[in-house]
Amino acid sequence: MIKLAQAGSNKPPYKIPFILFIASIAVAIWLLLRLILWVDVGVHQLTVGQAIKAFGVGFWFDLNALCYLAMPFFIASLSIPNRWRSQPWMNKARWVVAFFVTFSLLFGAASEYIFWQEFTTRFNFIAVDYLIYTKEVIGNIRESYPVPWILLVIALVALAILYGLRKCVRFDAALKPLKQKTKILLAVIVLPVASFQLANVDQMEFSKNAYANELAGNGIFSFSAAARRNELDYDKFYKTIPQAQALSILQSLGSSRQATSGPLPMVNIGKAALTPFTRSPKNVVLISVESLSAEYMGSYGNKQNLTPYLDKLADESVVFDKLFATGTRTVRGLDALSIATVPIPGQAIVHRPNSDHLATIGELLRVQNYETFFIYGGYGVFDSMNTYFRSNNYNVVDRTDFDAKTIQSENVWGVDDESLFNNAIKIFDENVKTQKSFFAHIMTTSNHRPYTFPEGKIDLPQGSRQSAVKYTDYAIGKFIENAKSKPWFKDTLFVIVADHCASVAGKAKLPVDKYHIPLFFYAPEMLPASHYRRVASQIDIVPTVLDVLGAKGAEYFYGQSLFSASTTKMPERAFVSNYQALGYYRKDTLIVLSPKRKVEAYKIDPLTFDATPTELSDDLANEAIAYYQTASRAYKAGELKLAVKSTN
Repeated sequence: MIKLAQAGSNKPPYKIPFILFIASIAVAIWLLLRLILWVDVGVHQLTVGQAIKAFGVGFWFDLNALCYLAMPFFIASLSIPNRWRSQPWMNKARWVVAFFVTFSLLFGAASEYIFWQEFTTRFNFIAVDYLIYTKEVIGNIRESYPVPWILLVIALVALAILYGLRKCVRFDAALKPLKQKTKILLAVIVLPVASFQLANVDQMEFSKNAYANELAGNGIFSFSAAARRNELDYDKFYKTIPQAQALSILQSLGSSRQATSGPLPMVNIGKAALTPFTRSPKNVVLISVESLSAEYMGSYGNKQNLTPYLDKLADESVVFDKLFATGTRTVRGLDALSIATVPIPGQAIVHRPNSDHLATIGELLRVQNYETFFIYGGYGVFDSMNTYFRSNNYNVVDRTDFDAKTIQSENVWGVDDESLFNNAIKIFDENVKTQKSFFAHIMTTSNHRPYTFPEGKIDLPQGSRQSAVKYTDYAIGKFIENAKSKPWFKDTLFVIVADHCASVAGKAKLPVDKYHIPLFFYAPEMLPASHYRRVASQIDIVPTVLDVLGAKGAEYFYGQSLFSASTTKMPERAFVSNYQALGYYRKDTLIVLSPKRKVEAYKIDPLTFDATPTELSDDLANEAIAYYQTASRAYKAGELKLAVKSTN
């Protein structure tokens, strides 16, 4: 009996074919990653039912990802001659392949975790875009993380996994010529086709909880879907209404954008400005601050004293209490702050082809004899910023144009914000000699990972978002104080706004509070301090600035001129989006338009911005559709182009 038991205990472990061995490792890594991300976001964020569904749907996506991952192995199996299969060198080659695949899977999981820390989503179109700009992205990763150590740990873990499971794998010595090869050939054909037909990334949207939906994803699968969907045709994917009805709705809302055609007359500088200005400014400096959520600022309720200068500046400015960003990335903010259009699905317009000579504020002001500038602390080639702004009549200046002696510190993402602002002041001083008014859009970078800046400037260490926010606040303070000594200061309006929030993570698909950004209008010589309490959108800034200047062209935008809107009782509304979900926030209700012509409604608490599903209002839904449908069609048809010339 004892001998039999001992003999039974020495029974060799069950061995599985090599392809199944690799597939099992992949599924295990993806399952572990899903567990880690769940813990990271907070187990309490999902109900038990949501968690079960997230892991069930996740397993479905994992299996479909395997349908594609297995293809190279199946093809190799068909291609390798039987006489090679039992050779010692072939087994060694298999283990090398196993190591490479395991290492790659672990590296992908680590990359997804890092991406999750930044965006709280699986790989999406942002990850696809980042492949284009490898210099900035890889440089950013190298400066933010100990990459060599991470790679070493991943390699050691991969070796440990393979060593521990080495007795569980079976290498087939030969294939039976017809039967086995026919099965493999069928797998090569059927599996990817079946996956393509049966699995769709939209199946991630099984819940009202955005965290659960994202956990259900698979990085490889969602990345591939994002690559295919980087451009979304509104009419193909979203609910539409007759265009005549859409235009009628916009007309009733006071938002019917005029066509950009015909001559644009010059304007005399100094024309009476809109209330509450006592006179019209001659110049405008628009500062879009990287990732400055309203929640970081004391003037919006933060208690950490991260923005002491801006909080002081708020006492001398018109502060917009309820302004919302249109999107989640810098390029979407640049759309709003240049062309003032609602965010169309897919890529931002800045990043698209055929985006030259649009009705941007730069183009409009240039033909009215302003100098227009886009001044960026990073490399403007990133996200096609230089191309976009140059082709829309801005003078573009980026870090490559700065004298090296003027730069205190820099990282891969950009120069420190002080150096950026110091160079901007030099540009404005030079412009004074031309006696031309100027409009300048300055884009900061310091509040971006890896969050580095010059030493000794603030009382917080480098390397964290909070520290970067406080440094950017310090740099803006130095810029304003330096500007006060300049002759152009008294005639200049400073507009300080964020490009987007630091994070858009939340249970809701479009968490409204995560789009809340600061906006100050600062011009102490001509603008009394006050608070603007109406709901407003980032796209409203451009037409407001044009009206304040007394310049022509505000009617060419979908945004409202805010001071005019408050006196004429135009409807309060805001637009929030990611690259697929399009939100319309009005009357404490958020309408969300999604692919597959899906329309949802949420009641928004006006104080906490918490979202609760509610009954859909056809009127509000049609308003949302009218905006997004019309803007998307206008871009596609080239109707956002500016066909005007100065009459000067």
